[in-house]
Amino acid sequence: MRGHGESNGSLWYSLDLEELIERDHPLRAIKRMIDDALRGMDAEFRRAYPRNGRPSVAPERLLKALLLQARYTIRSERELCRRLKTDFLFRWFLDMTPDEEV
Repeated sequence: MRGHGESNGSLWYSLDLEELIERDHPLRAIKRMIDDALRGMDAEFRRAYPRNGRPSVAPERLLKALLLQARYTIRSERELCRRLKTDFLFRWFLDMTPDEEV
């Protein structure tokens, strides 16, 4: 019997991005290295940003996004933002949740 291509219209999904990324994916090793390096730079980031005012995007996330842009030869930041909206691998690398605003 032929199945139907209709969506069931579910409103709730539970996703664990960690489980979606293959265990041997090359970005896993890169993510570990960059996270370790960025943890070592925490004091420098704290000195560079004021304590008051509107919160910015974390510098760690910005640097990791630039690394993705270079690694995957993405032409522009606008294109990178488009990829972040749909690519779970990129969201996982940047420690974003699936529903987080880009």
